[in-house]
Amino acid sequence: MPEEFIVSQSVIPAPAAEAEGVARRNSPGTGERLARALEKGWRPFALLLACFAAWWVIAAAELVEPYLVPSPGATLDVLLEKTDYIWHHSWVTTYETLIGFVIAVAVGVLAAVVMVYSSTVEKTLYPILLFAQVVPKIAIAPLFVVWLGFGIAPKILIAVLIAFFPVVISMVTGLKAVDPEMLQLSATMGARPWQTFAKIRFPASLPHLFAGLKVAVTLAVTGAVVGEFVGANEGLGYVILQANGNLDTPMLFAGLLIMSLIGVVLFVLVEIAEKLLLPWHASRRGTDVTTTY
Repeated sequence: MPEEFIVSQSVIPAPAAEAEGVARRNSPGTGERLARALEKGWRPFALLLACFAAWWVIAAAELVEPYLVPSPGATLDVLLEKTDYIWHHSWVTTYETLIGFVIAVAVGVLAAVVMVYSSTVEKTLYPILLFAQVVPKIAIAPLFVVWLGFGIAPKILIAVLIAFFPVVISMVTGLKAVDPEMLQLSATMGARPWQTFAKIRFPASLPHLFAGLKVAVTLAVTGAVVGEFVGANEGLGYVILQANGNLDTPMLFAGLLIMSLIGVVLFVLVEIAEKLLLPWHASRRGTDVTTTY
């Protein structure tokens, strides 16, 4: 055998997981995953129980008049007695939220890409976006009702306006956070701009984008409800407004609880999508990871 093909066994580097000071984590089993879930979830669950206990004590001791703060039992009775009524209005708000969120994501991502690739557009559009963000949406919501009527359009538009800004900012940040050396390497290897975007920029921006999406989806719920406050004949905003006018605090609290639940569920769905789409990200690595000690 020629001498140049002889490789000494002593110069072959040890695998990363077998090197000194490095240990490989074994893949966690079902029991370990359940233990981790309980470890993460018991604190917020305990705090939630404490809040409900405090609510029950305040109502039972009549520290506050029942027409101001109803008991948990009265709120639960309303949820059970008027399930169909609350379900219908909850679905209307959820539909408005989802449509507004999807539009905000599509337009926000597109605007972010254009801003990153064109400094002229960024310098022109960014101040306008900032100005539009600081304007209270509750102040301009009546205008949308006048322009678009009492249908679903004004609610979706307000949800889009509220959810749009976090999507744009997070996407711009993600696209600009790419290592310049990676971009230089891509250009050196002859990659076209769209190839660099598809293979480097966009995947690297996804962790930032999902951080913005989790904020945007909860804000979209608020936007839909704000639109319903201004002018609507259905939706949780309408339910809350009617309950407030009738001093029906059990229904008012029930509407608030359902609205909060919708926001939490949508947040969890976005987080699940992040786990499925970004298993490679550092925040999602939980198995077969080599660590130093």
